[in-house]
Amino acid sequence: MEEKTVFKKYGHKNLKGKPRYLKSKIPKGDNYVNVKKSLRERNLYTVCEEAKCPNLGECWEAKTATMMVLGDTCTRACKFCHVKTGNPKGVLDPMEPQKASEMVEMMGLRYIVITSVDRDDLPDLGAGQFARIVERVNTDHPDTKVEVLIPDFNAVPEHMDTLAKSNPFVIAQNIETVKRLTHQVRDRRAGYEQTLDALKYYKENFPHIHTKSSIMVGLGETKEELVQTMTDLYNAGVSIVTFGQYLRPTMAHLEVQKYYELDEFEHLKKIAYDIGFEFVASGPMVRSSYKAADFLEYLDSKNGTSTEWKK
Repeated sequence: MEEKTVFKKYGHKNLKGKPRYLKSKIPKGDNYVNVKKSLRERNLYTVCEEAKCPNLGECWEAKTATMMVLGDTCTRACKFCHVKTGNPKGVLDPMEPQKASEMVEMMGLRYIVITSVDRDDLPDLGAGQFARIVERVNTDHPDTKVEVLIPDFNAVPEHMDTLAKSNPFVIAQNIETVKRLTHQVRDRRAGYEQTLDALKYYKENFPHIHTKSSIMVGLGETKEELVQTMTDLYNAGVSIVTFGQYLRPTMAHLEVQKYYELDEFEHLKKIAYDIGFEFVASGPMVRSSYKAADFLEYLDSKNGTSTEWKK
């Protein structure tokens, strides 16, 4: 299919209503019900539930889940995000490392994503807590892979070292959007170049750790800007990139400028692979943590090893 045909609607609003493919099935089944009941009994919560993620059932069936740490209050105020903003005043839950380990055990996880709000109120911006959680899961469950979706830690080497030395399998830091739109979309403390600097630092100093980033589409970006963003990420050493449709959480958040078509997502995937990314996930309902363990399956296939994590 010619590129002009694929991107014929680029730059124009297409907002007559959400496309049918943005609708998802309600999670159900004995596994879902039992897992949710067990989580509540232990007072454990996943981002999958809190964010009403449309992929929840699919990921749980694949023994993958995402846990939010460092509390529920973010010190930043990105205009696309529905997380509560405020000042947590340095409060931390010392039980989070244990809770993460319990979640892996209770859900039988083979892959866990640990993410968080931004914590600019903490001296190390939360890097130490992340490290303690990763180390606890690695110790208690050596066969479980840990991906961290982290704040940028202001790209401070000391804080990034603290996190990376805990040895997560994947370090993800989302660039979210193209350079031109960064300050319209993200908190002004979260810069485009700052994210690239952080990702580059991890790859240069901890080359054995895979790095990952995610881009939302539908905010008014152009194809050329997306290609430039992909190129910038690739040049920063990122090996995994994902694309997903931006959906407006409330009327107080940024307006959707366009709903991408399925063929456009496929074309973005092709462009990313042509640039050189090792693994790409692209689709309207794809989120940064969506089926994150698929990368592990890809590595197994590439290396000719068995894929035990799904069993």
